[in-house]
Amino acid sequence: MHAIPLVATTRGYLDSDYTIENVHWGSVAVVDTRGTLLWSAGDPNYPTFTRSALKPFQALPFILADGPARFGLTQAEVALLCASHSGETIHLDGVRAILDKIGLAPGDLECGCATPLHYEFTGEKPPQDASWTPLHHNCSGKHGGFLAWCRLHDVPHAGYVERGHPLQQAIRTTLAATAGLPPDAMPTGLDGCSAPNYAMPLASLAHLYARLAHGSADPQLGGALGILGEAMTARPDMVSGEERTDLHWMTAGDGDWVAKIGADAVQAIGVRSAGIGIAIKIADGNSRALHPAVYAVLDQLGLLDTARRKALERYRQPAIRNARGAVAGDIRPLFKLTGPG
Repeated sequence: MHAIPLVATTRGYLDSDYTIENVHWGSVAVVDTRGTLLWSAGDPNYPTFTRSALKPFQALPFILADGPARFGLTQAEVALLCASHSGETIHLDGVRAILDKIGLAPGDLECGCATPLHYEFTGEKPPQDASWTPLHHNCSGKHGGFLAWCRLHDVPHAGYVERGHPLQQAIRTTLAATAGLPPDAMPTGLDGCSAPNYAMPLASLAHLYARLAHGSADPQLGGALGILGEAMTARPDMVSGEERTDLHWMTAGDGDWVAKIGADAVQAIGVRSAGIGIAIKIADGNSRALHPAVYAVLDQLGLLDTARRKALERYRQPAIRNARGAVAGDIRPLFKLTGPG
């Protein structure tokens, strides 16, 4: 199977009919908590680097070792371990608190420096004299969790992002077991924050999120997945940020949906009440095509009631506007989910 046209951008003139200008191909997989494929579009086994959608499962070894209790992490701080945060004050304060509790400092983070995502998504301009530290990187919460695992296990924290470090070996082993994949079936890549990242079939990513949403009811990892999933759904503001999609998806889900985006147009969502996991990949990595695709999947699965439609309307068929603010076209989904038959 292959990726298919998922989303198109259109262009027209004032009140004329819009004409398709660009087409973004991709794939969708929807599975149950046992990993059984229920619905798909394109190739449900499309090999996909998980990017930041992997974060809850990179935190899993720390959770399995009872790390939050050992260091006294709050639920909001656990949510930060899974976050692509926006560098807002609550996020920076939360990561500092994690580092204080484990006796380390922002300089020990090996994620690199980056402009806080807050500015990109709110349209605010950063101060002209601004300078950034690793604390501001959207992955600093995840890296705080990495450092906490090192402190918990009394291993050197320098070089914790290297593939051969005991932390990364523990993550790879735990991830493979949770995904039901041989470790050598997960290609390794270097993520934007310098940590190893793994590719897997899209349906396997969906299965991970079905289990994450299932949480404490998961027969193998219930306690740990419950801690992670409940932290994310209770504090989506810590996982994401102002004007960010994961915050909007999880707020609309009202505790029932656990969502995490990944760079280059990856989205995973687990729906507790439906017992399903959803994974979507736009093949060309264009995130403007991702969000209408996510809305379309939720809609076609019957998960959008009137209140959710209203809350998420901005993602249904977003307008494309020119420099004067005039509507020049839109972004619209093209696909229909099909069953495995």
